[in-house]
Amino acid sequence: MNLFCKVYILILLTGSLNAVGQSKALKLDELMQAYLNVNEFNGSVLVSRQGEILLKKGYGFRDRKLNATNEPQTIFQIASITKTLTATLVLKLVELKKLTLQDKLSQFCPNYPHGDSISIQDLLAHTAGIYNYTQDREFMLQQATQPATEAKMLALFRDKPLDFPPGSNWNYSNSGYSLLGYIIQKVTQMSYQQALNQYVLSPLQMTHSGFDFSQVNPDKRATGYYAQTGKEYTQEAPIVDSSVSFSAGSLYSTVEDLYRFHQGIQRHQIIGVNLQTEAYRPIRHQYGLGWMIDTVYSQRVVSHSGGIFGFRSNIARLPADDVCIILLANIETPALAELTKGLLAVIYEQPYELPVQKRSITLPESILMSYRGTYEISEPHLVIQVKVEDGQLIVYPAKGPRSVLVAEDETHFFDQLQESIRIWFEKDSSGSVDRMLITMNGNTRIGKRKND
Repeated sequence: MNLFCKVYILILLTGSLNAVGQSKALKLDELMQAYLNVNEFNGSVLVSRQGEILLKKGYGFRDRKLNATNEPQTIFQIASITKTLTATLVLKLVELKKLTLQDKLSQFCPNYPHGDSISIQDLLAHTAGIYNYTQDREFMLQQATQPATEAKMLALFRDKPLDFPPGSNWNYSNSGYSLLGYIIQKVTQMSYQQALNQYVLSPLQMTHSGFDFSQVNPDKRATGYYAQTGKEYTQEAPIVDSSVSFSAGSLYSTVEDLYRFHQGIQRHQIIGVNLQTEAYRPIRHQYGLGWMIDTVYSQRVVSHSGGIFGFRSNIARLPADDVCIILLANIETPALAELTKGLLAVIYEQPYELPVQKRSITLPESILMSYRGTYEISEPHLVIQVKVEDGQLIVYPAKGPRSVLVAEDETHFFDQLQESIRIWFEKDSSGSVDRMLITMNGNTRIGKRKND
């Protein structure tokens, strides 16, 4: 083959690859726009694969009053994605031999109850059994926006009984990650903020990330919104004080800065291969050290989501393929996990659906009453209460938020906030409702009705 032919073939291949990339970018944007149209996304997104950014864009309003739109540079509260950075910092301190994963809490907080049986790894993996202070509804609604000392925060959970013996079970705990922040301060002799800046943010040039969201220039930050009814995200949300969310959820950032974090992790710029591999090892409940671990399209995906007043976030990474999806929203949408799955489907050329606005009907209360009861899903185990309140069918998952169901017909319903979640009821041979079926993220789960 002569040189001309080789060059011609290379040009054809390059053009073909560019066309594929452009096609995926268009599909990614179409999917994002569809979620915007049904009011299930409003924020910024970045999608990349093997170092190529396929989509980087803002959607919807940064500030409704000013009609200012979101951009890739818009600053958002990232809430619990903070935990992945806190965990990375802890592992860096392990690498520097300033502590170990087996060190006990009592070494840093000598009088902490059960501190001799709670390890650093337990705190990172949510296996310590420590009460989660955000379950204190009165505190979160009345005091979370005010500065709090370490002593005040510890008082929220220090003397609560453990949910289980450390290491024996799993329960998500913001309190555990707050303790990690206090430990970081003792080990480094710096504030948590200074330590994270020195070991993570500055080395990765995450210059638009920080801690006190209330002090960010209003022209650069997004305003968070919540809904009083349905998906009408128009109410401005208060800002949780950074001393309250602290090392469990105080960080703000941009999609561009979080992409720098992804690149730094991929290149092992902060911690080495062995410790990063340890972080990706599921310990319990598909959670490792600061990451949720799952499998998508035969590839390991590590991710973390976040939620705080007026904001939702999600970062999902497939390390082997160097794929990264970052979603930052300034509305309290529950749809980010499903949206992430759709974006991955585009990248891996798998089937996906564009969300559409569903039509609803009003059912007589007598029909709704026939669905009342307790339903139990066996795997993974979940108990759901179905109630009728003010002429609406409401579901209450154990330890989860209530959801309002909207009727499509006499037996089929969808979630008012996330319309792709479908619920329907089936009857036995005698005509009595005996089970409910829930379809979410392409999976259907069956809940059998229990005798009340």
